[in-house]
Amino acid sequence: MKHTIAIAAATLAVAAGAVTTHAGCADPRTVKPGMVHTIPTFLLPKAHSGASATPDSYASRKIVGTWVVSYTVEGQPFAQAFIQWHDDGTEWENINLPLSGGNVCVGSWVSVDRKDVARNHIGWLYTDGNLSGYFTETETDHLDTLDSYSGTNDQKIFDLNGNVLAEVTGTSSAVRLAP
Repeated sequence: MKHTIAIAAATLAVAAGAVTTHAGCADPRTVKPGMVHTIPTFLLPKAHSGASATPDSYASRKIVGTWVVSYTVEGQPFAQAFIQWHDDGTEWENINLPLSGGNVCVGSWVSVDRKDVARNHIGWLYTDGNLSGYFTETETDHLDTLDSYSGTNDQKIFDLNGNVLAEVTGTSSAVRLAP
């Protein structure tokens, strides 16, 4: 019986190894022509400003970490997110919006002064799971304490042709997630 189980397990392992795997955010075998959209050039200059975080400023040292952020848009509660601010001047966000609309975004940030940082944030937008546009968000945040910040932001929503569909303003309010 042990011999039969060993042979079955070996056969399963060989069969599983025969399956080709692909690294990445999607299985490239499922992407059909016309599904992939090239990033429009109007977004590229904003994607890299050439600026970097000032490592010796108070704001640069204190913003680094993981935060829980609450957003408002036009004065109304909008969403909450986890943001990780990195010491190399990049940031990453996972917001509690439906996956089908897009809920992961990235950006860059710089110190403005001793207690303020500015970030440029970008993400894909989807409608019913299909790529439908982009958004950009510029935000200035003030470190209120070591464990909280607040700020104001401006978001622009673009279609796939680069046309601005909407522009909204909002606020952010964040608390540090303890390690």
